Amino acid sequence: MKKYEFLYKTVQLILYIVLAGCCLCIILFDSRLYHLVASDPSIRLLCIFLWLTLGLSFLFIYRDFMFFSSYKSNYRELDYAVHSDPLSGLANRFGCDVMIEKYLDKPLPENLGCIMFDLTNIDKINRLYGHIQGNRLIKDFSDILRTVSVDLCFVGRNGGNKFLAVFEDGTQEDIDIFLSRLEEKVQAYNQSSSGLLSIEYQYGIAFHEGEHIKMITDLIALSNKRIHQ
Repeated sequence: MKKYEFLYKTVQLILYIVLAGCCLCIILFDSRLYHLVASDPSIRLLCIFLWLTLGLSFLFIYRDFMFFSSYKSNYRELDYAVHSDPLSGLANRFGCDVMIEKYLDKPLPENLGCIMFDLTNIDKINRLYGHIQGNRLIKDFSDILRTVSVDLCFVGRNGGNKFLAVFEDGTQEDIDIFLSRLEEKVQAYNQSSSGLLSIEYQYGIAFHEGEHIKMITDLIALSNKRIHQ
């Protein structure tokens, strides 16, 4: 579906309703024209055919409008299903790849940075409390990442217990704000959970690495390497 087709159909339907309403008002409120239609069988028959034509036209336009409405809704749902991780609600591995592909085969912008996160206690939680609780921890950490990333960066689940944050047109201050928000939210979460299902994470940052890092994939690999350094 082209970008403006749905808008075009919407405007077309609105204009049709307005024009048809104006025609009906002219006939009803112009007494001379009303009596002419009522008294002349030929004009009355012509009006009947015109209104039938208008009615059928309205049905076809309305059908197209409903089709595009349904198509747009289904496309949005399909796009969400393809790009989103069902557990975390963040962008999935494919969604992360779409972000990365924007910068493939291009000079790496100086203001592009990334952080790779590792949720380090997932294996422990899965072993002690089961995978349901482990999934709950992933979901809760993802919700925190989504909250603290607003107006700062893209975040996605890069598979398993790895999460990726990409700062486009970012600064060191943006990264510091993001990490400060994250630490504050995680501390509050851990205090409320009384240590039973606490969030433990490590991260690696790659930003302003100089000319030896030439591609976004190298930048992400470096941030991943720095997680445990």
